Amino acid sequence: MLAIRRMRPDELDACADLYDRVVRATFTWFPDLGEQRAKFRQETAEEEVYVALSGDRLLGLAAFYRPDNFLHSLYVDHAAHGHGVGSALMAHIEAVADGPIAFKVQTRNTSARRFYARKGFKVVEEGRDSDLSQWVRMRR
Repeated sequence: MLAIRRMRPDELDACADLYDRVVRATFTWFPDLGEQRAKFRQETAEEEVYVALSGDRLLGLAAFYRPDNFLHSLYVDHAAHGHGVGSALMAHIEAVADGPIAFKVQTRNTSARRFYARKGFKVVEEGRDSDLSQWVRMRR
């Protein structure tokens, strides 16, 4: 049984660990990602973080910046891919948002782009943060 709920403060470390693990496994084109746990803590300080749990096992997370209806992060443990965790997190964010949501996806993250396209999201903007970071903004 999958449960989606707001992260509790005592789950911050587990969420930062999942974030670090998934970022390192996903963004293989970045030469040195460095330590991601502190980045997660810093970036989510002003966001609502939701967790996907099976029992007490953390399977995924979504970080939502409410003022802009912006889905900042949606990460699913690789072992849980294909089991509806990402879809459940996305549906939850859309249910709690005040309107249509938007998000950025790394251009080279083709599996995430395919996932979002299947959900009906379209590219509405393209950009670059650095020489290594090209992205698309998607919205439905």
